[in-house]
Amino acid sequence: MFKVPLIGSLMDSMKPTFDKYNSKWKSGNLSCVSVFNRFIVIASNCEFSRKILNSPSFVQPAVVDSMRYILTDDNWVFMDGKQHVEYRKGLKFLFQRNALGGYLPIMDKCYQAFFDEWLSHEGKVRRYQWDFRELNMQSSLRVFLGDFMPKSVAKRCSEEYFNITAALELVNFPYPLPGTKIHRAMKSRQYIYDAFIESIKDARIRIDNGGEATCLLDNWLIAMKENEKECLEKGKPAPHAFTNREIALTILTFLFASQDATSSALTWTFQLLADHPDVLKRVYDEQDRLRANDPNQPLTLELMEKSVYLRQVVKEALRLRPPVLMVPYQTHKDFPITDTYTVPANSMIIPTTYPALHDPVAYPNPESFDPDRWGPEGIAENYPKNFMVFGNGPHLCIGKEYAILHVMSTIAQATRRLEFKHYPTQDSNTIWLFATTYPKDECSMSFHPRTKFPYTI
Repeated sequence: MFKVPLIGSLMDSMKPTFDKYNSKWKSGNLSCVSVFNRFIVIASNCEFSRKILNSPSFVQPAVVDSMRYILTDDNWVFMDGKQHVEYRKGLKFLFQRNALGGYLPIMDKCYQAFFDEWLSHEGKVRRYQWDFRELNMQSSLRVFLGDFMPKSVAKRCSEEYFNITAALELVNFPYPLPGTKIHRAMKSRQYIYDAFIESIKDARIRIDNGGEATCLLDNWLIAMKENEKECLEKGKPAPHAFTNREIALTILTFLFASQDATSSALTWTFQLLADHPDVLKRVYDEQDRLRANDPNQPLTLELMEKSVYLRQVVKEALRLRPPVLMVPYQTHKDFPITDTYTVPANSMIIPTTYPALHDPVAYPNPESFDPDRWGPEGIAENYPKNFMVFGNGPHLCIGKEYAILHVMSTIAQATRRLEFKHYPTQDSNTIWLFATTYPKDECSMSFHPRTKFPYTI
């Protein structure tokens, strides 16, 4: 079924709601609207969404219209074809297993500082969505840039990033005029970019003087030096030497890809666990069992890999409440998405994730929070094509495992020190959109020191 477009759906685009999007998805497997004279085609089922994500010869990432202004046209995320493949290949090692294990001590140091802060509120009920966001931002900045960035600058980067998030509407005013959200976001991007450049300069000096790796940036700089040396010794052409600008813009995309989505994932996971005490107890019990011989053992990749049930919990939270509902693309030529319909060139075409993640065939009783559906008795793992939380195709999220590890390790470490409670309201399960999905009431919770050993409901 293909719906005839409604022309000029401006107000809906400027004030989007989950219910409006859901209504559009239910209207047909393909539907369309026109906003600011921009023709937009929305794919609502798994088949069409995957086809879009796997058709780089017809489409390219658009993110949202504002993003070319904010991330800049020369950013690698807008590359196509072989150029994109080669650039991405040069980054994959930053998120492979060995690298991830090295990031965990950095992440844990950040977690503990935030746990201290949460406990300092002495059980006061707060809207913790924003605390989770700040934890995620500071953890990301330290993993990506280490301690090269002063705390005051890191704090302001977090504040400035709000302007970028606010500009992530599906359709925005198309020109970055002063006073518009896009213009404010561009100014904030410039501040963050400049801060990244200073950190990169400092890191280069330290690495050139024999410094060891302390973060993702260090790993990158050291790898470049080693690759250059190896090619020189073997008489091979010199590898691409990433400039400070390329590094800064790439790390900005890492932050862009992780900040809002992972903040959403943390918020929903904490809320869902608190609302399902039987699941929460199993998470505590698993961590207690894995650390029985050494309750204070450091956070390691091996420990997280053994946390099988916790991984099921995180995957189920991501499925039930996916942070990203849609991933806009742009057609660069006519795209025959079906035998009977061709999407015109220069249209926005949007694959969606939510319907596939709530398909009752792949996920029986899809509105329930059931981590066991990912276990040996469940069937969710039989439908990998539906799990498009991190996209699919050539632009599959490069930091997928990093994101899952971050949510898992935050929860795992929280069980060591904290007990927490959610205070539901009528809006707790209403999905609110601020670039990504959040509970409309901003997740009212309280945190307390852990006193139950073993944990009891």
